Amino acid sequence: MLRDVPCSRRRVGEDPMSGQAGAVVRVAIVEDDHGTLARFAQALSRDARTAVVEQARTGREAMARLAAVSPDVLLVDLGLPDVHGIDVIRFASRTLPECDVMVITVFGDERNVISSIEAGATGYVLKDCADADLVTRVIELRTGGSPMSPGIARIVLNRMRGDRGTQPAGDQSTAAEASTLSSREVDVLRLLSRGYTYSEIGGQLGISVHTVASHIKNSYRKLAVHSAAAAVTRAADLHLFDRR
Repeated sequence: MLRDVPCSRRRVGEDPMSGQAGAVVRVAIVEDDHGTLARFAQALSRDARTAVVEQARTGREAMARLAAVSPDVLLVDLGLPDVHGIDVIRFASRTLPECDVMVITVFGDERNVISSIEAGATGYVLKDCADADLVTRVIELRTGGSPMSPGIARIVLNRMRGDRGTQPAGDQSTAAEASTLSSREVDVLRLLSRGYTYSEIGGQLGISVHTVASHIKNSYRKLAVHSAAAAVTRAADLHLFDRR
């Protein structure tokens, strides 16, 4: 369920140069994984400059409540269980024009990056950022910046220069190999994309941690990648998570 977190009494500490105290940045978070949601909320609540005013684990819950809480910043995961995070971004851009939107996700592929920006996001950060960095990026976003993870910034720059994401050699064979991923391998990658640990994935699927690791290792080979983030991004780019 959604939760309101009181924040009306919190204020940023005085600026030693001006002696002025600024308003707290009010943040809403849309993230379906409970542990990840709690981590983000704790990181933002610990800093005097930010306060969490809304937490949602589905896109529809968020869209039902955003207008009521009117956040300054909206953090959105893309891999939500009911609607795509881009739909939430479009909704926020249309109904809350003063709200700054930042994507925080494991998906670092060009399709998601560009679609998010076109929908209205002005920041795009991968989930491996440190808690302190998350707060800094929220403040940067609210003060007029467009925080992006380094790899995301490169995608945007390449797009601006007209580089259309040159495919690596052997891309067609990689796609063919990807089509041989088993349904269980896809399930493991899908849960991995949502921030679950190997142990949590094993619990969800009723398999051992060792078996989870084996499925991921097999996915690396079939997707021609060498990291979990790359496997998730590649699987999303090939629409493997669209499987039912």
